[in-house]
Amino acid sequence: MTQSYRLENIGLINRNKKISFKFNGKNYFGYEGDTLASALIANGVHLIGRSFKYHRPRGFFWSRSR
Repeated sequence: MTQSYRLENIGLINRNKKISFKFNGKNYFGYEGDTLASALIANGVHLIGRSFKYHRPRGFFWSRSR
């Protein structure tokens, strides 16, 4: 599985230590220092769930702080 959404050689993750995990029944991988959100986004997972009432898509939200 490729991580087409991951930036190359940027960030504070340890790319020498790959960690696999399972989310919604599928296997993915991230690196030591990744958050679950950043590993899922890097693997192309953007839809996390849907709202109960209107079934609207839900995903991750992040803000760049300076």
